[in-house]
Amino acid sequence: MTEQNIYILGIESSCDDTAASVIHNGKILSNVVASQKIHEAYGGVVPELASRAHQQNIVPVVHQALEQAGIRKEKLNAVAFTRGPGLMGSLLVGTSFAKSLAYGLNIPLIDVNHMQAHILAHFIDEDQFNKPPFPFLAMTISGGHTQIVKVDNYFEMTVIGETIDDAVGEAFDKSGKILGLGYPAGPEIDKRAKLGNPKAFKFTKPKVDGLNFSFSGLKTAILYFVQKEVKAHPNFISDNLNDICASIQYTIIGILIYKLKLATKQTGIKHIAIGGGVSANSGIRQALKNGEQKFGWTSYVPKFEFTTDNAAMIAIVGYLKYLEGDFAEQSVMASARLKI
Repeated sequence: MTEQNIYILGIESSCDDTAASVIHNGKILSNVVASQKIHEAYGGVVPELASRAHQQNIVPVVHQALEQAGIRKEKLNAVAFTRGPGLMGSLLVGTSFAKSLAYGLNIPLIDVNHMQAHILAHFIDEDQFNKPPFPFLAMTISGGHTQIVKVDNYFEMTVIGETIDDAVGEAFDKSGKILGLGYPAGPEIDKRAKLGNPKAFKFTKPKVDGLNFSFSGLKTAILYFVQKEVKAHPNFISDNLNDICASIQYTIIGILIYKLKLATKQTGIKHIAIGGGVSANSGIRQALKNGEQKFGWTSYVPKFEFTTDNAAMIAIVGYLKYLEGDFAEQSVMASARLKI
């Protein structure tokens, strides 16, 4: 039996990145992302500005993705798009475009859950990157989400732990804001943490039942700590910035690894995959690697470009759903609070 040539276009517009990707039989041919710099001035994503920027970006981004893949739109077998969760105004742009394109080309439309896509990004065919075996535990950590998911199959997923307030990415960004760092603060904290002493300052870890997380208390504790120290020493932040960053990162990583350890104990599953923007953090990647020796688990980290919001992960889910004949109706609606 000859292998069918399947080309899927993936479109991602859940937050502030407009992205398009073409996948051919599980291999990525193009992965184009247009980031929106406008939000940096506001210290966070402004939903109205995000949806306007998506409208400007979506046509050129899709055009570029097709061009880089070296195919014409007529060769596409289906269009996959992010249905949710995310910012409603942003989701509507990608959803409307995908529906129109699929309708115009008379090809199937495939709706994708953004959180499932972060997990299934591990199944993109990529040299030197192993795919986790089922069942495995997935930890999805980003600016908007913190979840531990038990994955039994491509589309059999159970959330066994999640944040009850702020996401881990928010903890990084809001701590950065307190310290006067730019937005997003995660990469800057990560860079400075390498130069500082992680045990210079001790922050209390929140006590949350089971496998759930909470980061709002930690953020408040950091705020009060900094305010108190600055009152006594006005140059406290500038004199100790690397140590503060290292201590914050050490505390956050400690919370994540503790819950992962608990999850492996409860489920007996020793394969752990991470995804989401915060999984780009070098400290988290290292702690996960160290856990292989300490706790006997096997860790899986996707290629760097597939960790943050991107359309390659939407395309791979589209491909897997296409193989199962799981298509959406033209009446499908974006859903800002879509669950796994």
